[in-house]
Amino acid sequence: MIIWSRRFYVLIFIFLSFSLQAQIENKKRTFVVKKTSIKQDPKILALYELYNKGDEKKAYKKAHFLLKSKADNRVIASTNLLLAYYFNKRAVIDSSIYYTNQALKYNTVVNDSLKSRLFSLGYNLLAINYKKRGLLNESKKWHLKGIEASQKYNEKNLFYTHTHGLAQTYTELGDYQNALRLFKQCLEYNDDPEIIVGSYINIGDIYSRLKDYDNANIFFKKGKTLCEKTNNYQAKVIILLGLGENYQLQNKYQEALKMFQEALVIADKNELNQLSVVSRSNIGDCYISLKKYNEARLIFSEALQKSVHFGLLQNQTYIYDELRKIAIQQDDFKSAYSFFEKSTRLKDSISKLERIKEINELEVKYKTAQKQKEIESLTFENEAKKLTLANQEEAIKNMLLQEEISKKNNENTILAYQNYSNKKRNEISLLKKDQQLKALEINQEKKIRLFTIIAFLILLIPIMGLLFQYYKRFKVQHLLNIKQAEISSQKINGILKEQELELIKASISGQDMERQRISQELHDSIGGNLAAIKLQVNHLNSSNFSNIQKISQQLDETYQQVRNLSHTLLPKKFSQNKFLEVLESYLKNISSASKIKITHIPYPRKEINELDENIQIEIFKMIQELLTNTIKHAKASEVEIQLNYIENSLNLLFEDNGIGFETENYTKGIGFINLENRISKLNGSFEMDSKLKRGSIFNIEIPVSQPKSKTKIKGIDLKNQLDELKSN
Repeated sequence: MIIWSRRFYVLIFIFLSFSLQAQIENKKRTFVVKKTSIKQDPKILALYELYNKGDEKKAYKKAHFLLKSKADNRVIASTNLLLAYYFNKRAVIDSSIYYTNQALKYNTVVNDSLKSRLFSLGYNLLAINYKKRGLLNESKKWHLKGIEASQKYNEKNLFYTHTHGLAQTYTELGDYQNALRLFKQCLEYNDDPEIIVGSYINIGDIYSRLKDYDNANIFFKKGKTLCEKTNNYQAKVIILLGLGENYQLQNKYQEALKMFQEALVIADKNELNQLSVVSRSNIGDCYISLKKYNEARLIFSEALQKSVHFGLLQNQTYIYDELRKIAIQQDDFKSAYSFFEKSTRLKDSISKLERIKEINELEVKYKTAQKQKEIESLTFENEAKKLTLANQEEAIKNMLLQEEISKKNNENTILAYQNYSNKKRNEISLLKKDQQLKALEINQEKKIRLFTIIAFLILLIPIMGLLFQYYKRFKVQHLLNIKQAEISSQKINGILKEQELELIKASISGQDMERQRISQELHDSIGGNLAAIKLQVNHLNSSNFSNIQKISQQLDETYQQVRNLSHTLLPKKFSQNKFLEVLESYLKNISSASKIKITHIPYPRKEINELDENIQIEIFKMIQELLTNTIKHAKASEVEIQLNYIENSLNLLFEDNGIGFETENYTKGIGFINLENRISKLNGSFEMDSKLKRGSIFNIEIPVSQPKSKTKIKGIDLKNQLDELKSN
């Protein structure tokens, strides 16, 4: 129900837009005629003025009279175009197409601009006619040709007329994207508000078909604003109906009623009778949706009276169908049957009228064709008579001309023979001279070529010798440069390795001296003290309290010596700086000395810096040992060291990109044994992975226990021991 009414008013608008477009084109054509009134036949001016005033029948008769008279091509083209508009308005499409083609055929105006304008108008008429017939692709073709013709001579108004028509064709074809693009392009043309209003309405209708009701409402409202400025009440009513339909499709019946009622007021006020009937029908549809059947019946009755008064048969059938539905809803089956009968009778009468209309159209087409044949036969007879008279006059002139020509031909033949003989003599002498000149030129060219070849060979031989010598020198110099680069790189590598080995030797000798000092300290001071304490404990009894105090004092001294010794073992850098800062400084020095790129990634820094000092020292020495092996044996250019402390476990991952080794055939050296001893001392685990030409990976895992109290040494609390000795 809603879809039918929507399509109905859209068809009304398309019809109105086409008629409006035809009127615009008539005005344009009249303007062209007035513009060229200096050379234009006054009969054409009078004919178009008569048509524009509304006296179309009279204009039609005069147009046929003009075609029968002797007129030039410009008059014939203009007359045929007017007849094409006449039949287009009455939907006699075949006749309109025929007269349009005749206008294009006789359009031989000397002025290119006027000629192009008439072609563009004719293309527009053909496009409209084919669109009415339903041949949309053919319509699109003529609109495109019209756009091309109007662009060629900058006919802006005709360009936008064709663009608007092409957009309507795209809409009918269902190509909404191209249609929207062209309608929006038409909005740029400010010289014709009717084209802009039509574009707003069509854009709103397309968005409504696409169910984009928000955008549809935006463009309908823009069109409504423009209609209010230009007092275009007919377009305003159509826009209000479109807005109402959108609200109705969204089930917003109150907003829809408001739009339909506003459209009804304007339609009644301006006597837009068919739009008034459509407005009432749409209001009735809303009432049915809201189940207000009495109000719907009342408004449909008003619409029925108007449609009967103005003979709008299609509207009457629609209203009878809607009244029948309302009667069924109210259980009034008698009225429903009555409305059904009336609707059926109307549909039968409409079909009869359509058949009568088709017969009348066929008669008009037949009469038009017959008249056209009569016109063509008369024009042919006139042309034949003109040709016979012209041929007789030309025959007399040709006789006189032939006599004169024969006399002159005789004189010309004598002169021609004389000239021919003189020409031949001159040509023979010229040919002899040309042959002599060519022979001289050929000899001279041969000599020049010979000299140039000899000179080129003389220059080429020494150049080739010089190039060969230069190539040999360049090759020798290149080889010398390569060998010098190899020697210099070997020297640099040798110096670096010697420096690295000296650093390693110094580090090892320092470690040996430190071990010797530690063993001497342990033997001389701590060992002696412990031996004296042992002897005193063996001779101890309960009466010798002074001896117990001495033993306690000696134990304190021994504890202090152990503390001092442990502090001396810890590098000074660790006591003054954080562990990772010392390690990074060391790695930086090694990297700059050995030109090995060392990457160090610790995580998390804070927890690693807070580890036990013994673990930090051991880790430091392990990294030293691994770097020493890499510098000595691996020939690596990059080293990556990762330190990760996660869940009471410290992971050291050491990776290089050196030459690698086979782990199955590898014999452990002193450094490797020391590394394993350090790891086992910390209860850790050690894995290595290496292949030739792939580098090496060393993975060390060390468990880290929670820190214990600083007053405990090897699980013995000295204070508690002293208390026990005192009590004994």
